[in-house]
Amino acid sequence: MSKQRSFRGSRGRGRMHGHGMYLGEKPRDFKGTLKKLLSFLKPYLPVLILVIILAVGSSVFSIVGPKFLGQATTKIYYGLVGKITAVPGAGIDFIYIRNIVLMLLALYVLSSLFAFIQGYIIAGIAQRLSFKLRQDISKKINRLPLKYFDNKSYGGVLSRVTNDVDTISHTLNQSMSQVIGSLVTIIGVLVMMLSISLSLTLVALLTIPVSMVFISQIIKRSQKYFKDQQDYLGRVNGHVEEVYGAHLVVKAFNGEEKAVAEFDELNDSLYASAWKSQFLSGMMMPIMNFIGNLGFVAVSILGGWLAIKRTIEVGDILAFIQYVRQFNHPLMQVAQISNIIQATVAAAERVFEFLEEEEKVPEIVQSMDTRHITPKIRFRDVKFGYEPDKIIINNFNAEINPGQRIAIVGPTGAGKTTIVKLLMRFYELNNGEITIDGYNIKNFQRRDLRNMFGMVLQDTWLFNGTIKENIRYGRLEATDEEVIRAAKAAYAHSFIKTLPHGYDMVLNEEVSNISQGQKQLITIARAILADPKILILDEATSSVDTRTEVLIQRAMENLMKDRTSFIIAHRLSTIRNADIILVMNKGDIVEQGNHRELLARGGFYAALYNSQFETGNVC
Repeated sequence: MSKQRSFRGSRGRGRMHGHGMYLGEKPRDFKGTLKKLLSFLKPYLPVLILVIILAVGSSVFSIVGPKFLGQATTKIYYGLVGKITAVPGAGIDFIYIRNIVLMLLALYVLSSLFAFIQGYIIAGIAQRLSFKLRQDISKKINRLPLKYFDNKSYGGVLSRVTNDVDTISHTLNQSMSQVIGSLVTIIGVLVMMLSISLSLTLVALLTIPVSMVFISQIIKRSQKYFKDQQDYLGRVNGHVEEVYGAHLVVKAFNGEEKAVAEFDELNDSLYASAWKSQFLSGMMMPIMNFIGNLGFVAVSILGGWLAIKRTIEVGDILAFIQYVRQFNHPLMQVAQISNIIQATVAAAERVFEFLEEEEKVPEIVQSMDTRHITPKIRFRDVKFGYEPDKIIINNFNAEINPGQRIAIVGPTGAGKTTIVKLLMRFYELNNGEITIDGYNIKNFQRRDLRNMFGMVLQDTWLFNGTIKENIRYGRLEATDEEVIRAAKAAYAHSFIKTLPHGYDMVLNEEVSNISQGQKQLITIARAILADPKILILDEATSSVDTRTEVLIQRAMENLMKDRTSFIIAHRLSTIRNADIILVMNKGDIVEQGNHRELLARGGFYAALYNSQFETGNVC
């Protein structure tokens, strides 16, 4: 069963609400981040130029349409007036009208075609950019030192791959063409309006500042409620996730009423803030339409008066009203997009900050053949701290010969697991050195070094897939027969055969008939299949029944046979047969020897061992 983690920290970021209300963080360095983002788009520059040309063409073809439509309307108007007033030879010129209609049809088809091609191209660019960013993030994760993740939440890292990259992709896909189209439309429509009538244009433009005053007031008042809505939405999600994730504990302690009461309180607060925010943002379009309609009335009255004076034609009034409608829409889009771009650059800033994080010490160039390396390990004056000013391993010295079993024991926080992490070079030493067969571990590529190790941890890790695939993870090229042989050696074969579909049974969150001990046997089979030179075992028998514990111990005996093994011991009763027991306390080896020798000394180990059996505590 694959492990699931909580990612509450990444919820509710950068969402669209209401009409053009976009909530997101503002970037600290807008220009610098935008420059980096544009550098990612540099390879697509020729295609982006084509997109701009297509966007301009699509907008221009759409803009000139009302002008021709106005000319057709004027032609029809004078034809009808001539007929009514009995002007000789008067009538509607249907050939002229047909040509206008055909021209309009061609213009609108071309406009739609250009928009379609532009959308197709920009969608491809957006997805390729998303692919590149996710690929870079994935590679970066593998190059980052573990100490980075010690100080960062998994949810924060996850949000870079999901929310932030999706925000960049969505903005590029949707907003880029809108920005170009809106700017071209605003400029083009303004030019066309001025070409028809300066006075009508001034009247139409008067509605814009009036609309902006009202809209700014609404945004100012609704922003507070949108922030509250996001806050309470995150709290509701977190509460639901917490309660349902631990529903057994909640039921066991009769916490249902308290959980429901807390949910009701949060839900009421969410309802109140969401209602106010949505109501206020919902007022934007009605107000815009109302003020816009007042503008249409003013334009119609002034236009009629100008038409009577023969200053403009009747068709020009129709064209002008259409241009006013076209002018208002891109203005709203530009107002929306400005906020979206702010949030997008903030998302890009988080992505670039992650990609620019300090990486691990660079690998050596040349790979080393580890097949003939003897697992003779030496720790010499090793000093290490997760923080430079907080040293937790002090002058650690130890020498391990091939095939020996080394148990590392000590109280919580003594540094047992840290020693293993240093051995596998998950962290770099502050001082001293660790050698394998005389070679400093820094002289190995990390991949080559870790190929020599096999791990069975207390916290079992199985991914979504079949049992066979989980075991084969130890050596991907292994045959089915080798997988089964490893399962038999791990005493897992007998219970696997009893499962539905056997080795082809899929492990996922719905699987409830795989016990913790059986999972551990599968991970041991995986380690046996890997056939490593050095084993690291973090005992995991504390939460299993006695019979399964015996099977796990036998499986681990098979696994440790003829291999150098490090055992991080929690139950001291399981390490009596260790060749060397390293007793650690506060980062130092305080005692060293086998079980009998250490008990006979009556020192720290003896006290630890006796206290465990007296109190039942686990170190």
